[in-house]
Amino acid sequence: MATYARTLRRGLPRIPGGDPWPPEGTPVPGADPAAPAPVAAAPAPVAAEPAPVAESTPGAAAPEDGSPVASAPSQPHIATGEQAAAPAAAAVPLRRGLPRVPGGEPWPPASVAPAAPAGAAPAAPAAAAGSPVASDGSPVASAPAAPQQATGERPAAPAAAAASDVPVRRGLPRVPGGEPWPPASFVPHVAAAAPAAPVPATPPADAAAPAPAEAAPAADLAPAASVAAPVEDLSAPLPFTPSVVPGRYAFSHPAPQPEPKRIGPFTRGQWAGAVIVCGAALLFAAAMAVALVRWFISLDFMQDFLATYPGEYHLPETAPVGLPAWIGWQHFFNVFLMVLIIRSGLRIRRETRPEAFWTPKWNSKRKISLTIWFHQSLDILWLVNGVIFVVLLFVTGQWMRLVPTSWEVFPNALSAALQYVSLDWPTENGWVNYNSLQQLAYFTTVFIAAPLAAVTGARMSGIWPKNAEALNKAYPIEIARAVHFPVMLYFVAFIAVHVALVFATGALRNLNHMYASQDVVNWTGFWIFIASMVVIAAAWIAARPLVLAPIARLFGTVSSR
Repeated sequence: MATYARTLRRGLPRIPGGDPWPPEGTPVPGADPAAPAPVAAAPAPVAAEPAPVAESTPGAAAPEDGSPVASAPSQPHIATGEQAAAPAAAAVPLRRGLPRVPGGEPWPPASVAPAAPAGAAPAAPAAAAGSPVASDGSPVASAPAAPQQATGERPAAPAAAAASDVPVRRGLPRVPGGEPWPPASFVPHVAAAAPAAPVPATPPADAAAPAPAEAAPAADLAPAASVAAPVEDLSAPLPFTPSVVPGRYAFSHPAPQPEPKRIGPFTRGQWAGAVIVCGAALLFAAAMAVALVRWFISLDFMQDFLATYPGEYHLPETAPVGLPAWIGWQHFFNVFLMVLIIRSGLRIRRETRPEAFWTPKWNSKRKISLTIWFHQSLDILWLVNGVIFVVLLFVTGQWMRLVPTSWEVFPNALSAALQYVSLDWPTENGWVNYNSLQQLAYFTTVFIAAPLAAVTGARMSGIWPKNAEALNKAYPIEIARAVHFPVMLYFVAFIAVHVALVFATGALRNLNHMYASQDVVNWTGFWIFIASMVVIAAAWIAARPLVLAPIARLFGTVSSR
């Protein structure tokens, strides 16, 4: 039987546009090109009367006439399929492919040996055991080998055929976007193995011994190239329709999302959620407080309390009536400065790297940020405006509207607070007199909160003497910092509540009192208020280094570091 030559499987080119690797004509690793192909043994002629052979061993046997007969040589040892296939398979190196992980080693590892197939063909047929002789001792031609019988014979191993049922391991495509190579229809070619040597059964007594023949070459006894073990083809499509459709990220990994921008400890979405939740909670708490207070003031003893303390007490007879024009102007300047002071103070707390610095002309060693200079300059203007306001209060007698003159201010303030919470608000007559709750709020703002803000701010400013050890020990800067910020929060809360009550208790009349200095209901005070808000908004927008630097240069030096 003819044996087909083995071919080397070629893969992808090593350079773009090159030929497949390895080059054509490269010898197959582990194969002996000089090994001759197996040749079928010629049948040996036999005599008409074969000599008897012993059943047990093929040793020397005596003929009928007693003459000695040459003993037949023993049959050469034929290696079984398993024993011969093992060294042949080990001699062929295992082809390694691409790594399974990026940057890894080729797969399979170098330590993996190729597996020998279960159906490897046994060795080629061997020569006959020996040549028979005639009864007179003369040699005769050997007869053709008798065909194997069903009884007492070993079945011959089938010859290896083309393994069309063994799937081919497919690799990368040879062209971009193509199918894996080789195609799915490719069938591997396997060289046919030499047929196994039939082992004859014990011949009958009158059969002649087979004639000896030349031993086959050692290369013929080796099996043909081993067939690769079946490998599951993972590139073939599934034989059924998948019930689960792959998602958008089944074949690609999404790009990592950027970290959301945070405003303080939370993102914008978290702040919006917190505002909504807190607003709903405050609304629910306010509704419960209104219901509770309305029930409480409906009791008999509370009705008597409200009748005795309606929410205000009478001022002294010398108290002035109405609000002069200078109070309206002072009110505008006070709001203008307080809004910018709060803005610059919050900017100082958030500022980590100042955009510009200011150095005074009278002290070149001192250097502060431009924001601190702006904040302290506003503080000085606010203190000057406050001093003028307090002086005019006591000169004109308007202080009696802000400073409590009777202890009845406290029960009346409680009565006014209960009426505000129950939504049955007390009667407003700010042109003549404030209710007791308003009076306490104005007194606290002008005579307590404002001085605290000034004293704590001066302790943290550069005008405070740093070398006065006794003074610094008596008034540590930590106390000033702990008080200054809560005072600022008080001013913010006061402004919010004050503006809300002005619009809720008669906006046009109240705005006329504050800005137009008249006790009428018209739009004059409202438009003055709108103009003041436009000026404050413009100042808020202009409070930046581009505008502040030229003003700061009038009093010192401005630098970027």
